[in-house]
Amino acid sequence: MKIDLNSDMGEGFGPYRLCDDEALMDVVSSANVACGFHAGDPKTMARMVRLAKARGVGVGAHPGLADRVGFGRREIPTDADDMRQQVLYQLGALASVARGEGVKLSHISFHAAMGSMINRDPELATSIMRAIRSVDADLIVFAMPDTELERAAQSNGLRTLTLFLADRAYDVAGQLVSRAVANSVIKDEASVRARVRQFMETGTVTTIEGGRLPVRARSILVHSDTPGSLELAKIVRSEVESAGGRIAPANEVLG
Repeated sequence: MKIDLNSDMGEGFGPYRLCDDEALMDVVSSANVACGFHAGDPKTMARMVRLAKARGVGVGAHPGLADRVGFGRREIPTDADDMRQQVLYQLGALASVARGEGVKLSHISFHAAMGSMINRDPELATSIMRAIRSVDADLIVFAMPDTELERAAQSNGLRTLTLFLADRAYDVAGQLVSRAVANSVIKDEASVRARVRQFMETGTVTTIEGGRLPVRARSILVHSDTPGSLELAKIVRSEVESAGGRIAPANEVLG
């Protein structure tokens, strides 16, 4: 089985860097590049694109709300058209930077609060997917399985790649547990290793309540701001390959 391993990249600003993007880029197969609102800037975006190009890593847009102080994790009330324009603005910025480096974007992955707001509003999700399709109908939409994002993307003719989050806890309903809850972010290597092995062998994840939940996914996400993200990503890759899988970019996974 081909599995994509993706991470959010370039989530610094100017001289400030959130993680070792260069080293992480050697491990992942897809990079979700911050587009300048919650993090990132033109120079950082160009650096990420160049790193990905040199390593054969797929480049995708990672748009978020315009909230650097809150790192795009605070919901900001806005109307549907404003959200649409925010997505288009960021997608266009990264697409132009990438084109200048001879790279075509492969996917889009929404950041934090922006993704949550789109995902719970079917009309908003439809509007955003139509906007994405109008820019590039070949873009792959990264989404959690069985969500409004996935349904809206598919109903508007966009390909989707469903995600398993190796470093976040799930509840019995298949939702991510709030970061405000203890043990919602999984940081220790042994737990991440066990979760990936379970996913590869049984297609399930153990919920925070202790039950087993089926997970329909072909891409594994490791958040770059999770402590020890580089080592966690290496563990994910090792476990996928030990189970007979092969790490590949999103376009290759979907064929």
